[in-house]
Amino acid sequence: QVRLVESGGGLVQAGGSLTLSCAASIRAFGTYGVGWFRQAPGKDREFVSGITWTGAGVYYASSVRGRFTISRDMSKNTVYLRMSSLKPEDTGRYSCAADLYGSWSTVERASRESEYDYWGQGTQVTVSS
Repeated sequence: QVRLVESGGGLVQAGGSLTLSCAASIRAFGTYGVGWFRQAPGKDREFVSGITWTGAGVYYASSVRGRFTISRDMSKNTVYLRMSSLKPEDTGRYSCAADLYGSWSTVERASRESEYDYWGQGTQVTVSS
């Protein structure tokens, strides 16, 4: 069982930045591909970004490409999502998810919720205009 804990959310003005963290309860977190998803009120959950277990592959939704950066620190069992130039439409609850040996070859594969084995509870991001 893998427990994922997100942190770093908060209230920020449009144009601002936040860095989210996804920390895992196991040392073998490096064997998991990790994705970030978000859900705004009244909307379906959507894929934001993903990083393969090797770190060689990174994927972004078109709406965040160029503004968000995903990375991982194996020594800290943590995956980060650096969000810049935030917009009000980025508001939502951000959750990370883990896929054992996740090495998706396309953003379509990385964005499938069914690919992931474990999910965190999420952290709220609110961007004011």
